[in-house]
Amino acid sequence: MTESNARYRLGVDIGGTFTDVLLFNETTGALTSLKVPSNRQEPEEAIVIGLETLRDKHGVSPEAIAYFSHGTTLGVNTLLERDGAEVGVLVTQGFRDILELRRLRLPQANNLYAPRPQALAPRRRVAEIRERVGHDGNVIVPISRDDVVAQARRLIEAGADNIAICFMHSYRHDGHEMQAKQWILEEFPDAYVIASAELWPQQREYERSLISVINGYIGARMRRYFETLQKKTAARGVKTRIFSTKSNGGVMGLEAAGARPVETLLSGPASGVIGAAFIGRLIGDQKLLTLDMGGTSVDMALIDGAVPYSNENTVGDFPVLLPAVDVSAIGAGGGSIAWLDAEGVLKVGPRSAGARPGPACYGRGGTEPTVTDAYAALGIMTSILGGEMKLHVDKARAALATIGDKLGLSVEQTADAILQVATANIYAETVPQLARRGVDAQEFSLLCYGAAGPTHSFMLARELNLRRVVVPPMPGLLCALGCLVADLRADFVRSLWHDSRDMTDEQVNATYQQFLVEAESWLDTQQVEIEEKQIIRSADICYHGQSFELNVILPDGPLTVAQVENLFHDRYEQVYGYADRSSPLRILEARLQIVGKTKKPDFSYLRPFADAEQAPISERRLYENGKDGMATVYRRALLEPGFSFEGPAIIEQYDTTIYLPAGFRATIDQWYNLIGERVQ
Repeated sequence: MTESNARYRLGVDIGGTFTDVLLFNETTGALTSLKVPSNRQEPEEAIVIGLETLRDKHGVSPEAIAYFSHGTTLGVNTLLERDGAEVGVLVTQGFRDILELRRLRLPQANNLYAPRPQALAPRRRVAEIRERVGHDGNVIVPISRDDVVAQARRLIEAGADNIAICFMHSYRHDGHEMQAKQWILEEFPDAYVIASAELWPQQREYERSLISVINGYIGARMRRYFETLQKKTAARGVKTRIFSTKSNGGVMGLEAAGARPVETLLSGPASGVIGAAFIGRLIGDQKLLTLDMGGTSVDMALIDGAVPYSNENTVGDFPVLLPAVDVSAIGAGGGSIAWLDAEGVLKVGPRSAGARPGPACYGRGGTEPTVTDAYAALGIMTSILGGEMKLHVDKARAALATIGDKLGLSVEQTADAILQVATANIYAETVPQLARRGVDAQEFSLLCYGAAGPTHSFMLARELNLRRVVVPPMPGLLCALGCLVADLRADFVRSLWHDSRDMTDEQVNATYQQFLVEAESWLDTQQVEIEEKQIIRSADICYHGQSFELNVILPDGPLTVAQVENLFHDRYEQVYGYADRSSPLRILEARLQIVGKTKKPDFSYLRPFADAEQAPISERRLYENGKDGMATVYRRALLEPGFSFEGPAIIEQYDTTIYLPAGFRATIDQWYNLIGERVQ
């Protein structure tokens, strides 16, 4: 039975292979973790199974859950797999091809024959409206109700009941878009209508239009998922409000997420970085290179004192201007398939075996060799989920032999080669990312998580000259932990595009004051108790004639134009080593982010989840890096702070397997993190 008066916080991360469930007991501080196979068709089913398992196996009543936050890859997968809803688009007359023309940039600069990305809304689904607003916000051509309703009817009758309205210069004057939305809803109340200026009022017509189309494209599926999730969890007794994580690392209620699902596109990777930053603050390490290696991909972020954010992100073929945690996809994951190209060269990824059928060693019908099969064949991994799921090593070896026979290599040599190629792929992408950010790898710790991150991180650390490797107590559930510790967070933007010399101090302060009113209103609608409110103001600024801008953080309190100019010059000099303080500036965008800091659980004694059975220390034969040898096998839940050992070693736990190669020493710190350093 549930402990008397116990309150619980539930964090859930729905991945492509497994759904991670992390339950925190606010009374005792105890953590319970589950990994449930994800259901691609009905993603909420994995959450329901998790709730039922917590109730039946651990005695936790759903009614006792006081906080429930989750993240899902449903939106981004819908976009990448191109199986979203039909979207009709209303544009200003003369701009029907805005989604086709994009930015007239080649996807591959050195390939004139690269295929052109296909628009989410084909040209036949784009209708022109006779209206026009000038760049200054003045109406040039009025809008007509009859024209709007007629074009909307044509699109809806053709099957596009999601309508995106994307008029020129609506970021300056949104009256036409909002009027068109009202008229359409009066005639077609069941339609889902998105006004681009309402969603994200930033100049750059293609990107603003694209965000609106994406919102409609993934919206139907996301809203259906959110509604089904609420119904099914309520039927099991969950009474608390459910939150969804956002791309910017915050959370919002399901009602807001259903209206603006585009804000959840990169929420999965963002949750992991938020969790990693939380661990970093806990242990006093503010310089972290995060490595999230799951079943299908590897994501990297660089935390240098604060979580990094970017206003320009890419999802598949599409640029997304919404602010998001700055995460880069840099390689293939544990389920990535190994293959030979036309010249017989070994490649790994990007195609993945997914959850079904999964790697061959899962015994679910997979026959193609994957990175996980290589782990199994080399002896690094023999089971997952704390021994609940045994791996079929014989099937892994059979799959690897299909490539090894062609290469003239043994199964062990083939598996070792696959891991070396996977490591080289990650290394080749990581080094430029570090260089682009201008940091020295020796100053940073590699914090690894995801189901395969701890298994592969020390192989990468052999190649990178990093300070140390940090493996959190529950690395396979760090994204779920990120859901538990994320704050309420929302972003606001307004395009100005003014010469700084033409702006007054009053105009600058009035802009941010209006932002503040909107932001505080949003925070109030979330109906969540917060401990602290934080306001972050910034502006995108460039010199006259430049095509790219810098984001400049602005201080609290009243602002002056001269102060903003000096801050830009200082920032420009910091980035480029030079600043022309006499040149005129253009202030492009004003931005404001509001953060409602929620009460954080006390994870001071966060430690690995203990399985029902704890096997004693043993040894296992393995082959890795071209060498045959023996490795000591440890159960991580039995390792106490201060315990130290050298590789080669394998550390098994419920949510992952850690591989410590020869040449590294591991120590368990006071927070139960495994700290790996090179043996001097």
